[in-house]
Amino acid sequence: QVQLVESGGGSVQSGGSLRLSCAVSVYTPYCMAWFRQAPGKEREGVAAISKDAVTTYAEDVKGRFTISQDNTKNTLYLQMNSLKPEDTAIYYCAADTSAPCTSGRRYWGFQYWGQGTQVTVSS
Repeated sequence: QVQLVESGGGSVQSGGSLRLSCAVSVYTPYCMAWFRQAPGKEREGVAAISKDAVTTYAEDVKGRFTISQDNTKNTLYLQMNSLKPEDTAIYYCAADTSAPCTSGRRYWGFQYWGQGTQVTVSS
């Protein structure tokens, strides 16, 4: 059983930065990802990273967000820069033991989820 615990959300003004963290309880699964869900919208993939560190990003965050993992600490990160009001959402950490590992993989394909952390960007 893999347990995920996010931290690092908060409120920031447009153009600001936040770093989200996700602590993984047992080991580093094959695929880890960040999703987000805004009110009234479907949960969408933001970024994904495979165990061999291959990363993919959704088009609207490319160049602004960076996903990374520290296997010595069993922790996943999402560095978010140049934040925009449309980035406002609950952000979730997700993990799965199987491929594919891309930001386009739909949320129902991930077995393990964190509780979510709120990110609010004001204009």
